Amino acid sequence: MDIKKPSLFIALVPIVFLIILLSINVWIFGDDTISGSNQLTLLFAAALAAILGSYYQIKFKEMLDGAVDSISSAMGALIILLLIGSLAGTWMMSGIVPSMIYYGLELLNPTIFLLATCIICSIVSLATGSSWSTIATIGIAMLGIGNALGIHQGLTGGAIISGAYFGDKMSPLSDTTNLAPAMAGTDLISHIKYMMWTTIPSITISLIIFLLIGLNLNSENGELTQVEIMQSALSNSFNISLWSLLVPLIVIVMIIKKIPAIPALLFGSIIGGLYGVVFQPDIVQEISGNFSNSFWQYSKNAYVSVIKAMTVDINIETNNLAVNDLISTSGMSGMLNTIWLIICAMSFGGIMEKTGFLAAITDALMKFVNSRKSLFLTTSGTCLFLNITASDQYLAIVVPGRMFASSYKKYDLDPKNLSRTLEDTATVTSPLIPWNTCGATHAGVLGISTLIYLPYCFFNLISPIMTLIFAYANIRIAKLKS
Repeated sequence: MDIKKPSLFIALVPIVFLIILLSINVWIFGDDTISGSNQLTLLFAAALAAILGSYYQIKFKEMLDGAVDSISSAMGALIILLLIGSLAGTWMMSGIVPSMIYYGLELLNPTIFLLATCIICSIVSLATGSSWSTIATIGIAMLGIGNALGIHQGLTGGAIISGAYFGDKMSPLSDTTNLAPAMAGTDLISHIKYMMWTTIPSITISLIIFLLIGLNLNSENGELTQVEIMQSALSNSFNISLWSLLVPLIVIVMIIKKIPAIPALLFGSIIGGLYGVVFQPDIVQEISGNFSNSFWQYSKNAYVSVIKAMTVDINIETNNLAVNDLISTSGMSGMLNTIWLIICAMSFGGIMEKTGFLAAITDALMKFVNSRKSLFLTTSGTCLFLNITASDQYLAIVVPGRMFASSYKKYDLDPKNLSRTLEDTATVTSPLIPWNTCGATHAGVLGISTLIYLPYCFFNLISPIMTLIFAYANIRIAKLKS
C-alpha cells in the first residue's frame, strides 16, 4: 500500500504551532524560557507532529524509534556538556578563571577604551563560556567606566556584546558552541577549528573599527576605579597567579594533539580540581563549609569541594557583588536545562524526520537552492528568520540544524560547514533582536535599548556576512571525505 506523502501545509503545522507557543513563552516567561517552558513546548509540538503523522499511516512505535535514534545521535554532545559544567566548576574553584579575568582587566587603557572593552569581554566570555554572565558582570563595569569617560552608551554596549559573543562563540565551555555541532553531526573540536576561518577575520575587523573610533574619542582623565575594585576583590579572595594558566594550556595542547574531547575535558576538570586543592586552600574550606587545620579533615574537605564544584552550585563570596555573580558556577547541574532542551529538540526533530514532515519542508526550501552557495544563503536566512519569529537562539540552531543536515551531505559538504553557518548566523544575531530572549535580556541588564547598541555590534553584524563571503568565494569550504 502506497503511503501518501505529507503536503507542505501539513508539514508546517507543527512548526507554526511551535513558533506561536515559543512566542507566548517569551511574552510570559521572558528570559526564563529555557527553564522548562520551551522544552515542554517542543514536546507539545512533537506530540502534534505524531498525531498528524498517524494520518499518514506512520506507526507510533516508528515515530518513537525516530525520536530515540535522534536523541542517541546527540549523546556524545550531552556528555561533553556535563563535563564542561564540571570543568567550569573546578576551574572557578581553583582560581584559573578568576586569574584569566584579573589579567584581562589589566588590558584596560583609557586611550583605547572600546578596543580594550571588546578584548576584555572576549577573554572573560572565552574563559566562562557565557556571554550572558560576561555582559551582566564585566559588561556592566565597562559600561560604568564608559559613562565616566563620556562615551556614548551604544558604542560601549556594542563593544561589550561584540566581545562577549566572540568569546561565547569560540569557547568550548559554551552551550551554543556544543549545540551547533551536535545538530549538524560533527564534533566540537572540528567545529571550533573550522569557525576560526570566519570568526577571526570578523573579530579583527571589529577591533580595528573600535580602535579607529576610540582614537577619535576624548578619553582622558578616565576613572578606572571600578576595574581596580573588581581586581582587588579577585586578588583578596583567590591566589591570582600566571601559573594557573598552565592548566588550560595543557588542555589546549591535548586538543591540538587530537585527544578526544571527552577524555580531554575530564582530565582538565580533574587537574583543575587538584590545582585548587593545592593553591586555593581557603576557597576549598569555604566551599566545604568546614574549616580545619587537620590534614585528614582538609583531605575530606578537598574531596567535598571538588565534587561540589564539579556537580552543583558553588558561590564564592568576595567583597564585590558583581564579582560574586561572575565567579558563581553550577557544575554539571547548570547544564541540565540545556541538556533537557536538546533532548526535547531531538525528540521533535526525530518525529518530524520520521513522519516525512522535515523532508517536505526541506524540499520546499531546496527549491530556492540550486548550488552550494544558495544552500549557505538559505541556511543563514532560516537561522535569522527563526531568531526573529521563535525568539530563541537555541531553536534558531536546532531547527535549521536538523532541517539542512541531509542537504549538506547531498551537496558533498562536510557537516562542519553547517555547524559553522549556524553559529555565524543564529548565535550572533540573537542579541540584535529586541524581542529575542538574548536581545531582551541584554537590553534589560545594560539598561540600553537593543536598537541603541545594535549599530555598534560590529562583530555580530559582520559574522553572517563573513560566512556568506567565504561560501560565495569558495574559501575554506570543506568537502566530505570519500
